[in-house]
Order: sequence, then structure tokens, then C-alpha cells
Amino acid sequence: MGRNSVDLLRGTFGLLLLQAVSGEPRHGHEIIRWLKEVTDDDLIVEEGAIYPALHRLESIGALRAEWNTTENNRQAKYYRLTPKGRRQLEAERSKWERYANTVGKVLGASA
Repeated sequence: MGRNSVDLLRGTFGLLLLQAVSGEPRHGHEIIRWLKEVTDDDLIVEEGAIYPALHRLESIGALRAEWNTTENNRQAKYYRLTPKGRRQLEAERSKWERYANTVGKVLGASA
């Protein structure tokens, strides 16, 4: 991870991966690049971490993978949300927003 990197709370990585493919299918390297870009280099994901998580999401039916050709003319698995994955993304996003709101209340309170 980069010098400004953050540690992910347990259970948030799947949520981030679902969000990463919510707009369009992406392959692993595109997902890594997208996460890095949208977090201004605060979140750097290693290849060794992303693929097991993508495979887990695929195995539970949240993602579907299809082989396709990349912009570099190579074959890669492109991941897209399934209807189940879209429902999971919305549910996890809602839980995360409630959690962040609750933590914000505690941090904003006088002790």
C-alpha cells in the first residue's frame, strides 16, 4: 500500500469490488487501477488479494465472469454484477452508510 494508504475494515473489500464493477464489466487489473484512481492512491490493492475475493464473489453468485480481450489484446476475465450482486451491493452500501453515520455521531460528540 502507498504512503497514504488506509487499512480496510473487515468486510469492506467485497463492497468495494462490487462497486467497482457496478457501472461496467472490468477485469482484475482495471479494478485495481480504478480503486487506486478513485481513492487518490490511498487504496492500493495487490493482485494476490483481489483475485481470491473476486472468485469468492463469483462463487456466491454476486458476480459473473466472462473471458474477453483487453485493451492490450490479451485475454482476461471480465467481472460484472449479477442481479444478486446488485442486491448485495445495495444492502452492504446501506449497512456501511449506517455504520459511518453512527461512527460520525460518536466522533462528533463531546466526551
